[in-house]
Amino acid sequence: MRIGGLASGIDTESIIKDLMKAEKIPLDKVTQKKQYFEWQLNDYRTANRDLKDFSTKLFDNMILSKNFNAKNVTVSDPNAVSINAKGNTENFSGTIEVKELAKNATLQSDKDNKILEKKPSSTKLSDLNASENDWSISISAPGSEETVNLTFTKDKTIGDVLKEINEKTGVRAFYDENTGRIGVSAKESGTKNAGVGKDIVISGTFADTVGLSGVDAINGANAEFTYNGLTLTRSSNTFELDGMEITLKAKTDKPVTFNATTDTDKVFDNIKGFVDDYNKMIEDLNKKIREPKYRNYQPLSTEQKADMKENEIKLWEEKAMSGTLRNNPEITSMLSAMRTALSAEVKTGNGEKISLSQIGITTSKNYLDHGKLVIDETKLKEAITKNPQDIQKLFGQDVKEGETDKTAGIARLLRKEVDATQGVIQKKAGKIGDSNKAFTLGRTLDDMNKQIDRFQDKMKMVESRYWKQFNAMENAIQRANAQSANLMNALGGGA
Repeated sequence: MRIGGLASGIDTESIIKDLMKAEKIPLDKVTQKKQYFEWQLNDYRTANRDLKDFSTKLFDNMILSKNFNAKNVTVSDPNAVSINAKGNTENFSGTIEVKELAKNATLQSDKDNKILEKKPSSTKLSDLNASENDWSISISAPGSEETVNLTFTKDKTIGDVLKEINEKTGVRAFYDENTGRIGVSAKESGTKNAGVGKDIVISGTFADTVGLSGVDAINGANAEFTYNGLTLTRSSNTFELDGMEITLKAKTDKPVTFNATTDTDKVFDNIKGFVDDYNKMIEDLNKKIREPKYRNYQPLSTEQKADMKENEIKLWEEKAMSGTLRNNPEITSMLSAMRTALSAEVKTGNGEKISLSQIGITTSKNYLDHGKLVIDETKLKEAITKNPQDIQKLFGQDVKEGETDKTAGIARLLRKEVDATQGVIQKKAGKIGDSNKAFTLGRTLDDMNKQIDRFQDKMKMVESRYWKQFNAMENAIQRANAQSANLMNALGGGA
C-alpha cells in the first residue's frame, strides 16, 4: 500500500493514476484491436459452420439420387405383397404371383427328459449325466457355410448352453417346460438342401443326451413367385429385385398388380428445401459483408464499462462488433461464383440441356434480395412429373475425369465453391480446437498477447518510476521543512 502527499499535501495517487491513463493509451489501443480480431474470428467461424452445413445438405439431399427417385407405389393386394422403391429411377408397373412363402427349418427333440422339467437356469449339465466332464454340440443350419462346434464344461446350466447356441450358431433354441422338449428353428428362412437331406443337423454329447441327434428336421422352404411372367425363388420373403424391395406376405391365387409413379410432392419438397437453405445462407452472408462499420465505436475497456449502464454497453458493442466481415473478398467472390453456377445449363443423357429456369426456378428481380431464388411451383411440379431423372442430373450429375461432353450438376458446382471458400476461411480463422499457431488470425492474436504482456510490464515500471519520483519530491520537501524549522528555531522564531 502506497500513501503519498504527507509532506506536500498533494494527492499523489490521483496524479499518478491520471499520468498512467495517458501512458496506457497505446495498451488500450492494442487491447481494443485484439478484441476486434476475436469478434472477427468468431464471425469467420460462424460463417464457416453455415457453409459446412449447406455443403452437407447439398450432398445428402441434392447429389444423392435417392431423394429424386421417391415413388408412390400402389399394390392391388397389400395383404399379400408390399413393395418399396429402392433406386428404380423410372416409373414402373408389373405383376407378382406368390406360389410359396419362404419358411424356416425347424427341429424338436424326440424324447421327454424328466430331469429337464427343472428350470433351465438351474439345471446343470452334470445333472443330466454326472460321468460326463466335457459336453459338445455341432450344428449345421441355413445361412452358415460351415458347421459350428461348441464345447461346455459340466458346471454350465441348460440355460447357459441354449444362450450360447443362440448367440453363436445359425439357429435359435428354447426349452418348453410343458413338453419337456427343446425346440430349434433356423434363424434364416429358406432351404439349403433343395429337398435332399436335412437343413438342420445337430450332433454331439449334449445333443445325444437331450434327444436332438438323429432327429429329422422339417426343412425350410424357399419363396416361389412369378414376377412379370418369370418364375423365381428366394430364400427370404423380403428381397430386392429390379430396384424394388419386395416383401411376400401370403400365397395368391391370381397375379397381384403393382404400379409406381414419381412422388412429385416429396421431390418438390426436397428441391424447395434446397432453395430455402440457399436463400437463408446468402441472406446471412450478404448481411455480414454489407454490415456497416462504425469506426467511432471501438471495443470498450474495463474502466469504460465500469462507468456505463448495462444497456449502454449492449448498444455500444452492437455497433463496435458490426462490420467485421464487411466487403470480405472470399465470401464476396464465392457469392458471385454461386450465382454464375446457378445459371449453368447441364447436358442430359439425350444430348439436350436443362437449367433451373426451365423447371421454374429463377433469380429474384428485387435487387435487395441479392440473388435469392424464386420457385414457380406449378412449373416445377410439372417438370418433376414429366422427367425427374433429368432434374436429378441438373442438380447432381457427376463429371468424371476425361468426360468432355457433360456438365457437372448445379449442386456439385455450388458445393465446389462452398468447400473452396471453407478452406480459405479455415486457413485464416481455423476451427474450434485448433492451436492459434495453425491459422493466420490465431498467430496475430498470439503476437498481440505478447505485445500486451510487454506493455503491462512496461506500465509497472513506469508506475514504479512515478512513485519513486514523487517519493523523492516528498523527501526533499520534508528535508526543506526540517531545515526551515531548524533555522527558525536558531533565529528565535520558536520563542
